Amino acid sequence: MVRWRAGRRTLAAAVVSVAGGVLLALPLTSARAEAVEIDLNYTCVSGPQGVAPTPVNLKVTLTLQTALAVGQPLDVRWGVAYRDGTRFLSPGLFQPGARLSATGVSGISGDLWNGELNSLGYKDQALLQNGGPIELPELISGAVSTTQAGTLELVPKKLFIDFTPPASETVVNDDDPSIAYVGSDWADYNDRAPQFKDIHEDVHASEVTGAEVSFPFTGTGVDFITEQDYRAGQVQFAIDGKPGIPATADASKDENGNPVVVANQGNHTLWGMRGLPYKQHTLTVKKLDAKWAMVDGFRVVTEQIMTPPKQLQAVCTPTKKPTAVRVTIGGGGGDGGGGGTTPPTTPSSSGSPSGSPDPSGSTPPPSGSPSPSGSASASPSSTPSQSQSQVVAVVVQGSPTPTATTTVTLTATPTVAQVRVTPKGGAQTGEEPVRTSASGPLLVGSGGVMLVIGVFSGVALLRRRAAHSGDRNLTV
Repeated sequence: MVRWRAGRRTLAAAVVSVAGGVLLALPLTSARAEAVEIDLNYTCVSGPQGVAPTPVNLKVTLTLQTALAVGQPLDVRWGVAYRDGTRFLSPGLFQPGARLSATGVSGISGDLWNGELNSLGYKDQALLQNGGPIELPELISGAVSTTQAGTLELVPKKLFIDFTPPASETVVNDDDPSIAYVGSDWADYNDRAPQFKDIHEDVHASEVTGAEVSFPFTGTGVDFITEQDYRAGQVQFAIDGKPGIPATADASKDENGNPVVVANQGNHTLWGMRGLPYKQHTLTVKKLDAKWAMVDGFRVVTEQIMTPPKQLQAVCTPTKKPTAVRVTIGGGGGDGGGGGTTPPTTPSSSGSPSGSPDPSGSTPPPSGSPSPSGSASASPSSTPSQSQSQVVAVVVQGSPTPTATTTVTLTATPTVAQVRVTPKGGAQTGEEPVRTSASGPLLVGSGGVMLVIGVFSGVALLRRRAAHSGDRNLTV
């Protein structure tokens, strides 16, 4: 469904001055800006470990202006909401700080630019339970402006939903059911002495050479926690079947490789690894000798993630082919398409922008934290007909979060200077002289005062002439 809206904004207010009974006023001027709202239905899917294990249905309301002035930003806004009872679901238990990001892709084509505009937005989450619902960002936005008049056609394309887990650390005790102890090589020791400082006062231990334990985890790092003891032996580590870094460690030695003299010092982090891609991994710990090895627990680490994991992305597509919307860029420098002279346009019947480099929208855009990221990709169209002194550019502006501004120049910059540089405020600088905010009312008031003074001066002159009329035999 398409809804058209018209808005009026005042460009200048009246200025009134009263001086000696004289009333002066400046007229009001206004301009119009046309906007359109489009309601669309989207369906989102992702992998089995993603945020949409079953299809999620969204209602999207696209809002943009269809009549603009040159240089005025075309702000494409996506209002996003759940359409029914389906929801994006948390892929795990997360402390506050997880982020759901949305990227709406619009295809743009026309005589000014062919490319894509990405509208971005995000919503930071509260505490999330495993399988619990995730909140959506209410609005995502992206803008583009041009330096030449013309027309564009815009078609909404895919919507990408990304989930980014927060940075966190979680300690898992040795008796957690997710830990797999191979065979009967390991014994469970409970009610340990408090001075041992074991996690939950228990450990698993073995003296069998070759005894193994495996621990599945999801994150970017993991630690092995044990007891430091002069009687302990060497153990080997592997992540997803590949040697860890380092590959071995010995709890009977300190960090410099020197033997220790302590016994049963629990909650000791013997080994750790960071910088893994965020996904599910498996850590395998294997004994290499007949000395004691103890498992006190594991620490799962998720470092700050700059790029949302691909396996937690959902791809949303419109249920029906959207209609293109035509946008007119006027040549005036005012608001609303040259002072409102451009009438509202109707959506184009074409289903997709002609000449778009990616009409299918199958390639996901680069994701980023609402943290700072570029918001559009562009491919310049063929050079429009213009004089040598014109420069045509498309400026892709930032999304709700601070972004870098990308400028795509469609024609060569003129080699001949268009404006001669003279001191600021000179006749040919193209700049206005420095003014103060009170200059307008002051000039109007001064004009009124001068007018009143002139009137009284004229009356005085006539009276003097009348006083001397007898000497010159003049009749007044």
